[in-house]
Amino acid sequence: MIEEFFLKEKRSVKTVNLDFDFVVAGGGMAGVCAAIAAARFGIRVALIQDRPVLGGNASSEVRLWVLGATSHMGNNNRWAREGGILNEILVENTYKNKEGNPIVFDTLLLDKVLLESNISLFLNTVIIDVEKSDIHSISSVSAYNPQNETKYKFSAPYFCDSTGDGLLAYLGGARFRIGAEDTGEFSEKFAPDKITYGEKLGHTMFFYTKDVGYPVEYIAPEFALKIEDVERYINRLQSADYFMPHQSGCKYWWIEYGGRLDTITDTEEIKYKLLEVLYGIWNYIKNSGKYSEVENMTLEWVGCIPGKRESRRFVGYYMLNQKDIIEQRKQPDTVAFGGWSLDLHPADGVFSTGKKACNQWHTKGIYPIPYRCYITPDLDNVFLAGRIISASHVAFASTRVMATSAAGGEVVGTAAAYCLRYKCKPQGIMEAAKMKDIQTILTKKAVYLPQTDVVYSDKILEEAEIKVSSELQLGEIPFDGAWRSLSHANAQILPLNEGRLPVITVRVKVSDQTQQQVELRISSKPFNYTPDVILETQYFDLSPGEHKLTIRFNARIPYACYAFICFSKNDKTALLTSKMLVTGILSVFNKILPAISNFGKQENSEDLGIEEFEFWCPERRPQGQNIAMTIEPAISCFSKENLLQTPYRPTNQPNAWVSNLNDEDPTIKISWNESKKIRSVRLFADTDYDHAMETVQWGHHDRKMPFCVDTIELRSKNLVLKKEKGNFKTEVQLVLDEEILVDELEIHLKNSNDNVPVALFGIQIN
Repeated sequence: MIEEFFLKEKRSVKTVNLDFDFVVAGGGMAGVCAAIAAARFGIRVALIQDRPVLGGNASSEVRLWVLGATSHMGNNNRWAREGGILNEILVENTYKNKEGNPIVFDTLLLDKVLLESNISLFLNTVIIDVEKSDIHSISSVSAYNPQNETKYKFSAPYFCDSTGDGLLAYLGGARFRIGAEDTGEFSEKFAPDKITYGEKLGHTMFFYTKDVGYPVEYIAPEFALKIEDVERYINRLQSADYFMPHQSGCKYWWIEYGGRLDTITDTEEIKYKLLEVLYGIWNYIKNSGKYSEVENMTLEWVGCIPGKRESRRFVGYYMLNQKDIIEQRKQPDTVAFGGWSLDLHPADGVFSTGKKACNQWHTKGIYPIPYRCYITPDLDNVFLAGRIISASHVAFASTRVMATSAAGGEVVGTAAAYCLRYKCKPQGIMEAAKMKDIQTILTKKAVYLPQTDVVYSDKILEEAEIKVSSELQLGEIPFDGAWRSLSHANAQILPLNEGRLPVITVRVKVSDQTQQQVELRISSKPFNYTPDVILETQYFDLSPGEHKLTIRFNARIPYACYAFICFSKNDKTALLTSKMLVTGILSVFNKILPAISNFGKQENSEDLGIEEFEFWCPERRPQGQNIAMTIEPAISCFSKENLLQTPYRPTNQPNAWVSNLNDEDPTIKISWNESKKIRSVRLFADTDYDHAMETVQWGHHDRKMPFCVDTIELRSKNLVLKKEKGNFKTEVQLVLDEEILVDELEIHLKNSNDNVPVALFGIQIN
C-alpha cells in the first residue's frame, strides 16, 4: 500500500527530460511518415501525438480516407499514387483491410511506428511550450500527458511541426497566415470573394449508420437542430448529388462549419454546432416521415472531434500558388508532388445557400512541390509538414489533403536525417549539390519527382551483364473478354515512341447501321495523360453484325508518350475487351464522377485561371478491361534496360521489364566478370500506382494488386539464397543471412494471376 501524508506545499507532477536527434510534433499522416523516414536512417526520433491514436483525420476518431493525386481515379492523373513510405502503408492497408475498417487502419499505423526501434512514441501528449536557444532556433519542447500525469521536456537539434495548426512553429515565433490572399498578390484568379464566399474552410464531423434488420426508434437530444430548421437551412438534403438517406454519413463531408470563425480558438464552439447539425440531420432522416427506407437504421457512431481543414499556413522560402499548380511549373528543388483539385469550400459550410458545397478545379496533370515550401526562414532547425506548408490559400486547397501531406512528411524526415549526418541547417539543403543528394535519396526510395532529371543508378547492377528469359512484344491484347457498349467514349492508351502509330485492329459488334468516329490523341505535355491534342480523326461506316476494324493513322507521334486511341460514344457499337492486364497499359473512359466535380469535361464559365479539358479516367476493377486489339508492328518498350533506371513507375513510358505471358519461368540472370560482395537484393514490383487505395470506407476489389509478383526466388549457381512467397508489397527486400561473394545471380519470378505477365520496375543490389 502507498500512503502519502498531507503537504503544506503544492505537489508537482513527474517531469522527464529526454534528448533526441529529431522531434516530430503531430502524429497525423505527415508526422507518421516523417518519423518513419528519419528513423530508418538510424536517428533517434520522438513522435508526439496529442490524441490516443495516430493518423489525425485518417484515424478512427475522424474517419476520413487518405487521398491525394489519384483523386478517387476521377481525374487525368494516371499512375499518380504517392510513393515511398505512404505507398507502403496504403498497399499494406489494402492487403490487410481491403474493406476499409477505420479501427484496422489505426492498428496498422500503430504497428508501423512501433516496429521502428528508433522511434519513441508519445500518445496523449500535448505540447504546451517551447524554449529557444536563440531567436531562430528551438532548443526544446515541453509537453504534458494527462493519462500518466507526466510532464516532458524534449530536446533535439531538429524539429518537425506536423501538428496541423502549426503550434510548434507558432510558439517559436515563425511568420504565418490565416485566410485568403488577395487576387493580386500571386495573380490568382481563383482567389475567393472574401465577403460572400469567405476566407477559410471549416471543420467536419462524420457519423456511421447501420441497418440492424428491425425497426429502430430515434429520440433526438434537446440540443439537436429541429426538423423544421434542418429543412429550412440545410439545402444539401434536397440534392441527390450530396444526400442519400440510406448511405453512411461518413461520406457526408459537406457537414462543414466554422469557416467564418477562428478555426483554432473557436474549435470547441464549432464542434458543438456540428453536433447540433449532425444529430438534427439524423433526426430529420429518421423522424421527418420522408424516408421509409431508414426504418431499420440506427446511428452506430459519431465522431468525437471535428476533422479540421484549415488554420495557419506558414511563410517559407517560397509560397506555392495557383499558377504553379495549373501550369505544372517545373521547380529546381522538387521533392514531392500534388494532384488533388483546387478545392475551396464556402465559409458558411453546411449553411451555405449556393448549389455547390465546394468548387473543385482540376489540373491537366500532377504538379511539383519544392523543398522551399517545407522550411521557414524564421526558424533554423524546424521543418514544416502537413497542411501548414508554405502555400497560398488557393494552392493550399490542393496541397492540404492527407496523401500529399504524408509525401511531404517523408521529405522532411529524410532531410532531417541528412542535416544530422552532414551537420547542416535545413536551409543548407537548398544548395544545388545537397538538393541533388536529397532528390537522389528520395528517388532511390521509389518517391517520384516529376519533371526532374534526377535518377538513381545502381553501380553494382550497371557493371553486370543482364539477361532475361523473355521480353514482352505487345502485338496483341487478346480477344478473350466481354463485349462493352460504347455508351461512353472509350480509349486505349498505349506507350509509343516518336513516329507513326502501329496499325490497330479491333473487333466491333454493331446493332444498326452507324458511323463510328475514332481519334488519335496525345497530351500537349508528354508527361501528362490529358488527351488534349487530336492528331487525326477517322470515320468508319459500319453495318449490323460483328466486324474486324483496322485503323491506320497517318499522323506521326512527335515524342515518346502515351497515345490515346479514342472511340467516340455510340450506343450502336460495342468493342470486344480482353482479360489480359499489362503493366503500364490502361483503358480509360470519358465518364463523370460528380463527387470530385468531374462532369466529363471541365468548363470554365468564369475567368478563374483554370484550363478547360476532357476527363478520360479508368474504371475500377473488376471493370475497365483493356480493349482487345492487334498491334502491328508490336510495341517494344518492356525491355530489361528498364530494370536499370528510375522512376519505378510508368511516366511517358511503362518503365518496366515485362515478360511474355506464356513464359513459364520468368527469370532475370545477372552476372559479373569478377565476384561481388552481396548482402541484399531489393526489387520494385508493380502495385498499380493508378489505384487510389483509399484507406477507409471505399473498399477495394483486390487485396493484392494483380500486376504484383507474388513469388520471388533468389539463386546463385542453382543454390537458393532466399525465397519470398505471398508477396503483395511494392518494395521486396531479400536480405541474406550474411554477406556472400558471387559472380552471378538469378531472380525467378511468378505471378499467380494467369492473365497478367510478370513485371518488375527495378532492382537494387547492396
